[in-house]
Amino acid sequence: MRALPFLLLALIAISAATPAAAQRFSGNYPVCLQRWEWGGANYISCQYNSWEQCQATAAGQSAMCLLNPYVQQRPPEPVRAPRPRY
Repeated sequence: MRALPFLLLALIAISAATPAAAQRFSGNYPVCLQRWEWGGANYISCQYNSWEQCQATAAGQSAMCLLNPYVQQRPPEPVRAPRPRY
């Protein structure tokens, strides 16, 4: 009988916990903007095609631009040897 309040308290504590929010990086854009908000919160938005585009958005804010570590690189074009003329 003494364990019932502790079991009930443990059940409430487990059900009240919220899952951690994951930050998603988009692999389609090579430049990300990291912005800090009041209270210490920050978020990362990967939606910029160029460094200059990101810098223009970050100007005047508590933000900085980053290279996207998860950008999907295109494979390089194969180098073809010139055809011999006959």
